[in-house]
Amino acid sequence: MVSNQPVDPEMGLKSMVTGKTHKYQVGDIVQMRKAHPCGNDRWEVTRTGMDFRIKCLGCGRQLMLPRPKFEKGVKKVIQPAGGPK
Repeated sequence: MVSNQPVDPEMGLKSMVTGKTHKYQVGDIVQMRKAHPCGNDRWEVTRTGMDFRIKCLGCGRQLMLPRPKFEKGVKKVIQPAGGPK
């Protein structure tokens, strides 16, 4: 199926298919679908772009993930960047 809508390069593949859009920012706290081996499932976004760097809020471990894998793994945004702490 071909769409006549223009493709926004800021949107991920998942966003283009489902129509849901969320622009992740550095400082967002997200809940991932799978828990980290330390038992925590909350992560802070520390880098965005083609790859995402996320930091486990339980043990401090940092991971680099490609954008599609990150977007697929996010369950929800717990706290947007700049939100109340």
